[in-house]
Amino acid sequence: MNLIKIVIKASLPIFAGLALSSLVLGATADYQKSIDNHQKQFEKVALDLWGFSEMGYQEVKSASVLQAQLKKEGFKVTAGIAGIPTAFKAEFGSGGPTIGILGEFDALPGLAQSTSPFKETLGNATGAGQACGHNLFGAGSAWAAVAVKEWLEKSGTPGKVVFYGTPAEEGGSGKVYMAREGAFKNVDILLHWHPGSSNSASPQSTNSNMSGKFTFKGISAHAASAPHKGRSALDGVEAMNMMVNMMREHVPQDSRIHYVITKGGLAPNVVPDLAEVYYYVRHPRREMVKELFERVANAGRGAALGTDTKMSYEIMHGNYSLLPNETLQRVMQTQLEELGGVSYSSEEQEYAETIYKTLVEPSGQIGDQRKIDPYKRTHSYGSTDVGDVSWLIPTGGIQVATWVPGTAGHSWQAVSTSGTSIGLKGTKLAAQALTATALAIYKNPSIADEARKELQENVGPDFNYEALLGDRKPPLDYRVN
Repeated sequence: MNLIKIVIKASLPIFAGLALSSLVLGATADYQKSIDNHQKQFEKVALDLWGFSEMGYQEVKSASVLQAQLKKEGFKVTAGIAGIPTAFKAEFGSGGPTIGILGEFDALPGLAQSTSPFKETLGNATGAGQACGHNLFGAGSAWAAVAVKEWLEKSGTPGKVVFYGTPAEEGGSGKVYMAREGAFKNVDILLHWHPGSSNSASPQSTNSNMSGKFTFKGISAHAASAPHKGRSALDGVEAMNMMVNMMREHVPQDSRIHYVITKGGLAPNVVPDLAEVYYYVRHPRREMVKELFERVANAGRGAALGTDTKMSYEIMHGNYSLLPNETLQRVMQTQLEELGGVSYSSEEQEYAETIYKTLVEPSGQIGDQRKIDPYKRTHSYGSTDVGDVSWLIPTGGIQVATWVPGTAGHSWQAVSTSGTSIGLKGTKLAAQALTATALAIYKNPSIADEARKELQENVGPDFNYEALLGDRKPPLDYRVN
């Protein structure tokens, strides 16, 4: 395994009135030994999670492996928090700032893929694949938590680190249930990262979203000899979809609405008495998401009336938009700039070039993984359950190049690279950056104070958190066929 090349900048910027350069210059030595000592351990964890590829709320093996590693390193582990069997927290330390580090580990359905640079379906037990790199996310965050713990021990610095195992990010809103149940209430700062095809600490907002499964029930009958006696549930689904597609002309242009028919009948000569369609609705503002979702539901009600069927729906998940905290993002930018990006070996370069040829309209080019993106405010049209957390606790995050530059998330190329040394190199960089950020905050607790002040100003004095998914229980079987 080739190690990441560390590039030390000669000078570092001063952000938001905080002289951060004095906190990070030479700080690498404070934690690098721990990072190196645990490298094989957490690279194996990352590859184990890649092999498991367990979907949301089904991540029993993945959660167990992470818990076992953290227990071994001296953390107090509490499993099954917020009514979710695979959600957990691992704590160490006391006094001083409490810093939480988020770790995801769920895979996506239908994306099983080998580590080949060509599309090659892998016949694993779940049929899923780590198309968002959450195997790297979970392992890298746990890696950082262990390095922070060892630094707290050796330095005698008062402080607490908490690793949060957060299941079902992909459409399951695991963190929303955890936030709703107060799992993060005693944390001062939350840090996270995400696999990607570039290195960035820019403050990024996301879309808020809601999803729901709309079920239509009709009457089955022989489609040829007695069609007049049947009422097609599939007709209800198709009528709903047609109305929603016409609705697209009359929604704000930054909205996103997408669906998939999950049940549509089993035989053409039987009028389907049960059909189901699964909808996602997104917009930067959660108030608009609620409004748009209700319009989608009205289309379902109208479709049921017009097809003489019955419709019911279940809200599956809902996420707030991500609220960036520039105080923390600027600290994280400083860490990334000190560390530098990711360098490929000759074998990795050859692999990357082969993958790159398969990409459709790549947004970057090979070589970008060695760079740190300039700091600027951005918006993603995707969504994440980190959003809810960011409205409650000052939250900072980074993206790290674990994939070949230009790779799209939720693609077979992302699955493939997440199981290779390229993915592991990016994971090490993420662990280093998270650790360095935590150390900077422990050394200067005023950063946490500034971050909290910024959050309060952003949410306003009248903000009252209410989860978009209401008071429903976690949908623990939402990925079960």
